[in-house]
Amino acid sequence: MIGRRELVGLPAAALLAAIANRAIAQPRELVRIVNGFPPGGTADTCSRRVAERIGGTIYSRNPGIVENRAGAGGRIACEVVKAAPADGSVLLLTPYACMAIYPHIYSKLSYDPMKDFVPVSTGTVMTHALTVGPLVPPEVQSVKSFLHWAKANPAAANYGSPGAGITPHFIAALLGLNAGVELNHIPYRGSVPAVSDMIAGQVAATSTPTGDVLANYRAGKCRILATTGAERSAFAPQVPTFAEQGFPELTAEEWFGFYAPAKTPPEVVAMANAAINAALNDKSVGESLAVMGLQARGSTSAEMARSHKEEYERWRPIIKRIGFKAES
Repeated sequence: MIGRRELVGLPAAALLAAIANRAIAQPRELVRIVNGFPPGGTADTCSRRVAERIGGTIYSRNPGIVENRAGAGGRIACEVVKAAPADGSVLLLTPYACMAIYPHIYSKLSYDPMKDFVPVSTGTVMTHALTVGPLVPPEVQSVKSFLHWAKANPAAANYGSPGAGITPHFIAALLGLNAGVELNHIPYRGSVPAVSDMIAGQVAATSTPTGDVLANYRAGKCRILATTGAERSAFAPQVPTFAEQGFPELTAEEWFGFYAPAKTPPEVVAMANAAINAALNDKSVGESLAVMGLQARGSTSAEMARSHKEEYERWRPIIKRIGFKAES
């Protein structure tokens, strides 16, 4: 850090640059973490666990605050952060769907994932789960038996997801397409209301992050038929994966990642990255995330950018085959 004595005598341009650099290097007074989903779900949990731990770091003097801007499958939160000051005071926490999938389904997306944001760090990884509630007979215990039931009961063969055009939606859509079974999609504003309606018998099934159904699953209120990981979920190890049941194309692990507005100084991005990764390495944070079926997994900014691009390319042909186009 440049001291006051060193500032004396500098040319005007150099003086302004030195003052600016010193300001950048100071911790933010308060950081706001915006996510696009309701309180109580996986996105909210990840946001809050990290926000609680970034206070007193090189990045923030105080614990962060979380702002839930639910709706539009997470797009509202993206729009909010796109327009936020590029000074590190506001971060976006979002599943990669909002950045890597939405460009393929919205003809007029209100933000450019590549140009309007800079990756900071991944936060957590998760699998998704196909889960059925009391509307589906108890003898349905596998993906194939669910498809058989759905084919025989087309009027009741529906599933809820946290929103249209996000990964859980496409997991179930691809399942139905490949099996030749029509599954009616009902988009919700987040997993919590979708799971609530499934438990109440209003919808047959849900395709949601695994963590969002764990509490009800452990209470015996629903059945998880499959999860999307390459291996069985550590949080529901008795449940076979889609791949184990003959559906390897439905293998997917999704991350939540932290983004800053474009033009945020690299020094600030580095400070945020260090604070986020320190939080994720905290044992108590990992344990609280595990309750929601999340695994803490930080990254460098470059690693996250690379994964973002890989997922963008991976989902392009899948979505083209499904043929889904979202309304603006």
